[in-house]
Amino acid sequence: MLKAVEATIEADGRIRLLEPLHLGHSCRAIVTIIEESDVPETALLSQQTLAHDWERPEEDTAWSHLQ
Repeated sequence: MLKAVEATIEADGRIRLLEPLHLGHSCRAIVTIIEESDVPETALLSQQTLAHDWERPEEDTAWSHLQ
């Protein structure tokens, strides 16, 4: 049986579960590190597509009144 439990890992490696967990026996676990970024992942993924769209001459014309 797989069970996912959210936790934080301190800089010294200590793991702190964010909710109580009662297993009744010891078991193996897999820890996945989730690197958090100041920039949302969706913004990074769409950056190249949006840059291509913004570089069109039509965009320059549409926004020329703001320059």
